[in-house]
Amino acid sequence: MFVYQKKLQYPVKIANTNPALAKFIIAQYGGPDGELGASLRYLSQRYSMPYPELKGLLTDIGTEELGHLEMIGAIVYQLTRNLSEEEIRKAGFSEYFVDHTTGVYPAVSGFPWTASYMQVKGDTIADLTEDMSAEQKARATYDNILRLSDDPDVNNAIRFLREREVVHFQRFGEALRLVTERQNQKNVYAVNPSFDR
Repeated sequence: MFVYQKKLQYPVKIANTNPALAKFIIAQYGGPDGELGASLRYLSQRYSMPYPELKGLLTDIGTEELGHLEMIGAIVYQLTRNLSEEEIRKAGFSEYFVDHTTGVYPAVSGFPWTASYMQVKGDTIADLTEDMSAEQKARATYDNILRLSDDPDVNNAIRFLREREVVHFQRFGEALRLVTERQNQKNVYAVNPSFDR
């Protein structure tokens, strides 16, 4: 069960519109390394996780990623609210505007979000390794956004999100070490008679 607080994890208060900036920040909403895919990945992987504490970790982080999705949506919306036709054209935002006006839509570079952006294998080691990689890719995307953005209101929120990706990477690393130790005690990965003939 989830408990929903009607506030963002970090306040998003963007003073100036900037549709050009919104065009690439939307990648973290519905792009291949974005928050939508992350939340669905972790909330799906938790079902096959064999250890209760790791099911809890995936649930907690998956739920937090939904909160990050809200933050990215708020950033994109605030960067595109009340745009004039001239601002839309000048920023190269017209293609998005024609399809979605200023609605926040999970797509990047004209391509809508797809489940192929996430992986769920059902293998504990494979899934946790995937999760660590996903967090690093999200962190790298936030690094790139910070390189391109000169808006301090946007950058403060993006830095918060970037820091959380680093923390998630560390938690998944701890989880992977825990699983590896438990599996090694059972000698699961060292010798598996059904495969190693």
